[in-house]
Amino acid sequence: MTTGATKAAPVRAGLVGATGYTGMELIRLLLGHHSMELVRVTSRAEAGKRLDDIYPFTQGTRYGGLAITEPDAEDLAAACDIAFLAVPHGAAMEMAAQLHSRGLKVVDLSADFRLHDSDVYEQWYNTGHTRTEMLGQAVYGLPELYAEQTRNATLVANPGCYPTSVILGLYPALKEGMILPNGIVIDAKSGATGAGRKASVPSLFCEVHDSFRAYGIGTHRHTPEIEQELSAIAGAPLTVSFNPHLLPVNRGILSTIYTTLQHEMSADDVQAIYENAYADKPWVRVLPKGSLPALRNVRGTMYCDMALVVDPRTHRLIIVSCIDNLCRGASGQALANANLMLGLPVNTGLDLAPLVP
Repeated sequence: MTTGATKAAPVRAGLVGATGYTGMELIRLLLGHHSMELVRVTSRAEAGKRLDDIYPFTQGTRYGGLAITEPDAEDLAAACDIAFLAVPHGAAMEMAAQLHSRGLKVVDLSADFRLHDSDVYEQWYNTGHTRTEMLGQAVYGLPELYAEQTRNATLVANPGCYPTSVILGLYPALKEGMILPNGIVIDAKSGATGAGRKASVPSLFCEVHDSFRAYGIGTHRHTPEIEQELSAIAGAPLTVSFNPHLLPVNRGILSTIYTTLQHEMSADDVQAIYENAYADKPWVRVLPKGSLPALRNVRGTMYCDMALVVDPRTHRLIIVSCIDNLCRGASGQALANANLMLGLPVNTGLDLAPLVP
């Protein structure tokens, strides 16, 4: 005679696009997620190989012998309960439509469903949107803001890495009317993995190492995503100056955000508002006054470390927001959204310690 509840079978997951950094990171995280089983991994370029043929770090693990297959919507729908799309923008929308129509829950890590306005998408991504009818169905998957909507979603648009750091950094200040909505300047820096895994001259070791440069000033594609979400928080259209830079490190994002206070506030007042806003959000760590974030303290985790500096001389509130671009800014956040969609605790498989030193 047995006693106790029968252990539920793991949720079956499929990964479309295994060869990029976000796919690689998702595999790493799923190795530690025992309520979810990776049963399909797809790649057109690597089909026919085993996962440990392309990722030696999976040798000896439960996924090392998993066969890489061609992406096939019928097969994925038959084998899986949920699918992660880790493919470039433009490539996700049709696959998402095919899987969604077959009853699969979908988390899309591309930008294809993040923007509500297809005209804005086409302007910034220079390609037509073929599934505009699905834009209204997609939930923007930032757990601190949209967890309830995500629980009922069947299609989640996983936020971009830069936007995650910026939106979390500005949310309390805009929500509480602490700052002027115009004139916000975002000075953001990312590790080289943010540029993707494809071979390109600007991403070569000798181009990145021992150097530091700006790129995409005024033209970066995350700009409309940031503005869309900040406008929703502020309750009015909002324009920002978003200025990204490339750091000579593998992973991490540090965003320094310059804002102007609506009225005089003390550092204690600002600190209290932020601590209250994120009191029940354990992945956002509002650091003590006088402390500043560092990439090493969030590497490989879901944490967003945040510091607040009130500069009375310039009447500014300066916000420093720090995340890991691959985990919190992409694959870990996708897994958190999948947890919510599947009725699991949001932190399942994601209680991760920072990779230090």
